Amino acid sequence: MGGVGLIVANSMVNPPSPARASDIFVAAVPLRATKGPPQLVMSAAYSLYLSWDLQHFMVLSTSPALPCQVLVFDFQPQDPENIFAALAALSGGKIPGVLQTRKMKKLPNVRCWKVGSCNVDVDDAINKFNSNWDTDLIVGQHDCRHYTNGLVEFLTGEKYVLDRLRRSRKSTFPMV
Repeated sequence: MGGVGLIVANSMVNPPSPARASDIFVAAVPLRATKGPPQLVMSAAYSLYLSWDLQHFMVLSTSPALPCQVLVFDFQPQDPENIFAALAALSGGKIPGVLQTRKMKKLPNVRCWKVGSCNVDVDDAINKFNSNWDTDLIVGQHDCRHYTNGLVEFLTGEKYVLDRLRRSRKSTFPMV
């Protein structure tokens, strides 16, 4: 059997075998800020659940083929601790952003939500999605929330996942 793939974003992406279907998660961590008081404020706001908007969102993927490995995909400022980048971001200006892919040994045990499964090869899909993502970051218009929503929709078909999680009464509790 061969040659049959799933059309995603106008390109061919190979479907994984059913044993390789990946689970997709969204996780939230504190926003990074300049060291000192700004960083303490961000950490405190996150720890006290003060604002949904003071969190950095990212997409995670697990695969039965590699159960002890979690892949993390996110979009953030190139230098999130730079005070000038923070001032530009707060004023609505464009700042250089970066797409990151990294590995973790396990899923976070707080603020991590399973949002679906991916029935295509995640690596191929991520590469395709990222190749079309504009890396100029504009807070509130083109940031980690937009990246997370777009990538989850690309992988699972669910639109506006962060809106659903925000409305959920359980969104501040672990949901792994």
